Amino acid sequence: MTRPAGILPHQSEQMFLTDGGMETSLIFLDGIELPHFASFTLLKTPEGRDRLKNYFRPYAQTAIDCGAGFVLESPTWRANPDWAAKLGYSASDLDAANSDAIGTLRELADEYRNDASPFVISGCIGPRGDGYVAGELMSVMDACDYHGRQIEVFQESGADMVSAITMTNVQEAAGIALAARAVGTECVISFTVETDGRLPSGEYLGDAIDAVDAVSGNSVAYYMVNCAHPVHFSEVLEQGGAWVKRICGIRANASRMSHEELDAAEDLDIGDPQDLAMRYRHILDYMPWVRVLGGCCGTDHRHISAISGTCCGHQAAA
Repeated sequence: MTRPAGILPHQSEQMFLTDGGMETSLIFLDGIELPHFASFTLLKTPEGRDRLKNYFRPYAQTAIDCGAGFVLESPTWRANPDWAAKLGYSASDLDAANSDAIGTLRELADEYRNDASPFVISGCIGPRGDGYVAGELMSVMDACDYHGRQIEVFQESGADMVSAITMTNVQEAAGIALAARAVGTECVISFTVETDGRLPSGEYLGDAIDAVDAVSGNSVAYYMVNCAHPVHFSEVLEQGGAWVKRICGIRANASRMSHEELDAAEDLDIGDPQDLAMRYRHILDYMPWVRVLGGCCGTDHRHISAISGTCCGHQAAA
């Protein structure tokens, strides 16, 4: 597929919205069982694909209504070999699921996009292990090899870019960046942080970004922060150095709870959508170059609607 030049968020002056916490919304709000938190399993049936499309529709309409672009993030956060094996997927089954995810999003993008609201299709890559803990660390080259096939399938299927979401350590993020560079695909890296603003592996956020840039030759298109509440990282961003300019997206949690507390929670904490929106606006006050606003665990279309109403007009006025 050929995409128009300048469509990607970091190449644009336009604000882009994206979705919220896909898996938490499907499980807690829609009552859908997702084994191992794997939303890509819904792609197995026409009904499941329709359910995923319907999940995105309120977000897409919000973007259209406010004249923002939209990043369609594929439901493939768990679609890597280790998690697929637990779900009974063969290697060929996994390739088909990753390709089908991009095709499904392309159908949705064709339905909604217009001249005022470009839609970007991103192949979502999740961590090999748990998104809340660093776990056993791979080497950079092992991570490159491990995630390389998924990136190749996304590229072959016509994704505009790939996004590694909820990265917990430098080595895995750097390996993904190298794998994307090898096939000529634009790559976004999104780190998660603990309540102290550090990665689960202990690195400072700025050090992690600098390290990945050093290993990858600055090939990462931009960075994001996700799966943490702004109270956990906004001060780090406000006090940061030159590395902060590399951050172009925020996908915060609704809840102020730690990863450990969220993992143990039996009920969904949706927080306060309007308060979250005001915290995003505060971040834009000192980081006006941020272009992608979305959510993570506990957020849904209500949060993104509040963020859109508070931030999209604010950017235009700035």
